[in-house]
Amino acid sequence: MGLAFVHYRPDVEAADPNFGELLKKILDRASHYTTESVTSEGHAVRSAHATGYGLARAEVEILGGLAAPYAQGIYARPGRHEAMVRFSNGNGHMGPDAWLGAVCGIGLKIFDIDGPTLLEDEANSRTFDYAMINHPVFFVNTLEHYVFIQQLFLERLGVAPVSNEPPEKQRARIHKFLYDWVTGMGTLPPERWAWDELGGFLSVAQVKPINLLLSTYWTMGAVRHGDYIAKVRIAPTPASAESIVRRTLDLKSGRSVFRPALVSELKERAHEFEIQVQLCTDLAHMPVEELTVRWSEQLSPFVTVAKLRLPKQDIGGDDNFAKMDATSMNPWRVTEAHRPLGNVMRVRKEAYRQSSILRHKLNKQLRKEPKNLAEVFGS
Repeated sequence: MGLAFVHYRPDVEAADPNFGELLKKILDRASHYTTESVTSEGHAVRSAHATGYGLARAEVEILGGLAAPYAQGIYARPGRHEAMVRFSNGNGHMGPDAWLGAVCGIGLKIFDIDGPTLLEDEANSRTFDYAMINHPVFFVNTLEHYVFIQQLFLERLGVAPVSNEPPEKQRARIHKFLYDWVTGMGTLPPERWAWDELGGFLSVAQVKPINLLLSTYWTMGAVRHGDYIAKVRIAPTPASAESIVRRTLDLKSGRSVFRPALVSELKERAHEFEIQVQLCTDLAHMPVEELTVRWSEQLSPFVTVAKLRLPKQDIGGDDNFAKMDATSMNPWRVTEAHRPLGNVMRVRKEAYRQSSILRHKLNKQLRKEPKNLAEVFGS
């Protein structure tokens, strides 16, 4: 007996009545941070995923013979597409890997995709983006919590280690950070304290430092999948994972640890991932608006719909940093059939777009969505 998948309909989302006001606060703080980073970092940086580890050429092969519920949107027709992957740290700050932590992400850009994107100012770009993290859940459920958690990350050191800090001072700082996280910096009544968000944060904090080519990456939030609702992940194939030599990483062994391991592995061999879709079968247990809830694979397994292949290549040159910096990724640079769902996902549309516009302006870079790999890598 097959699984019964929940059909997409607009009312699976619960619109936040204060969306506009909260979005403005989020955009203003991110804009201020990026503008100030010109002084602190020497150039404008992203307010998330500020540290890039490499931009790699890739190919996406959409598989044929998929069951109808999975053969939706761009996955309805088999074929091969040029693509590229930006590897990065999830932190909005720059610094040594040991300070930034092990939460990392990828931005996947697929070229030559039919249909207009949901970014109105570049509807005809024919590109399709995923922005993913190496953990299945996020630590924010509502925009109200997003606002103060964003402030904690951008304006405070939080729980990151500080060199030569006495243990008692570090404990006090961590306790204050966690108190502010749960209580909304003392502004929330007890019945609205962010316990679920704290649980999400603590689970994310357990991510181990491994080679970026060994990690699995998730959308965290839900997306439309044609007639259905889904989450998407990108996981290394068993054979590709087995081939990796530099597996677990000691972040204290040097200032930069993730990038050298990534560069070395790609220089020595090709790597392959599976793009997988998990369809929603029960909105009560697989909610759209609660990003701290991990969707059960017992209720609905992930099914492979495409292969992501990274050929053997050298991304170790300094010019790779410039290419990474000029790249723009946006989870809303997708077709309607893959619309991001929920308030937190919805706020990312303008957050990513405005960040890209501001960074390119401050860094005096041409902001132009590429049509193919040649426009990015030169050949």
